[in-house]
Amino acid sequence: MIDKEFFKAGHPPTLISAFFYFDMSFMVWVILGPLGVQIANDLHLDAGQKGLMVAVPLLSGALLRVVNGILVDRIGPKKTGLIGQAIVILGLMSSWYFGVHSFGQVLALGVVLGVAGSSFAVALPLASRWYPPQYQGIALGIAGAGNSGTVLAALFAPGLALAFGWVNVLGLAVIPLTIALLVYIVFAKDAPNPPGAKGLIEYLSVLSIGDAWWFMFFYAVTFGGFSGLASSLTIYFNADYGLSPVVAGYFTAAAVFAGSLVRPVGGALADRVGGIRALSIMYLVAAIALALASFHLPQAWMALLLFIAGMLALGMGNGAVFQLVPQRFRNEIGVMTGIVGMTGGIGGFYLASSLGYSKQLTGSYQFGLLIFAVLAVVAVVGLTTIKRRWRTTWGAVGVSQARI
Repeated sequence: MIDKEFFKAGHPPTLISAFFYFDMSFMVWVILGPLGVQIANDLHLDAGQKGLMVAVPLLSGALLRVVNGILVDRIGPKKTGLIGQAIVILGLMSSWYFGVHSFGQVLALGVVLGVAGSSFAVALPLASRWYPPQYQGIALGIAGAGNSGTVLAALFAPGLALAFGWVNVLGLAVIPLTIALLVYIVFAKDAPNPPGAKGLIEYLSVLSIGDAWWFMFFYAVTFGGFSGLASSLTIYFNADYGLSPVVAGYFTAAAVFAGSLVRPVGGALADRVGGIRALSIMYLVAAIALALASFHLPQAWMALLLFIAGMLALGMGNGAVFQLVPQRFRNEIGVMTGIVGMTGGIGGFYLASSLGYSKQLTGSYQFGLLIFAVLAVVAVVGLTTIKRRWRTTWGAVGVSQARI
């Protein structure tokens, strides 16, 4: 689905550097989820506290994405990424050296890990500015595939915690982060002729545009579903099916791998058939999968298959949303990446925390999963409502070279 002209159109070293930086950042952003069972056992956390523990990094990352979006347009994506990566490395080293001894300290660590999650608002503009409109879907899909770092966390963190203790895993995470930082310093490059920096009022002015709110909602569902499940499934499989932390981590890794792998496919598919059509199908698939999974199937592998299907749809949806955003907001891509990314993180915070409180209050995760499935259906209704206007205005032939 990638033609040879794509490799001539932009700057591959920057694209790969953006992916690697994003990948390692996302690995540590959700690391409290795969470590959640061991942390909860040591600190004696209840279901609601476990849900909040894995949700706080998502909320922190969501809010900081707006800050990064502004910094990207002010000082450039490369410098913004360097600052963020340094903060995360120092935060993890401090937690490893001094230890984490209370629920409050876990939440404080979660706030710092949110800086890693805000890397989204750096990596995507860094890549996007190098590529023309017809390649935005695949370019941002490749850069955005860095959310596959969540697979690494789910795959390795529980086993390493079993062998070395979960606090030491925080220290071990610094090693790949430092390697990614060095690669980023050497190979990433800001695109020439970036959009001019805007005043704060101009940034806020995009919120007066209805399309911005639609994109915020759409990404809150796709990325919110992906990140919320990535952070919660290890705890879910342990609590609902009695799987050990390591096996629950493997199950989570399988679902997350599926969702992260297809993000570039979603972007490329949106380039081919149009972002609106691709998104509509993906939302419906996700809604059906989450609704069925909510009924607590008799075997863990049955639930896993449904979560894989849901994550495939949500992961492709992430790529499809960001095939559309640069077409509508080409000159505001930095701030729009931050704002849209923020709502994606808020969606993840909502899902992760609601699953925890649903379990604590009702004894089941069903309520939390069903509400999110309904949100996916609402997203389909929204796309149906606006597709004609989008295709006849900024998506019209002659205005955009990409399919809307």
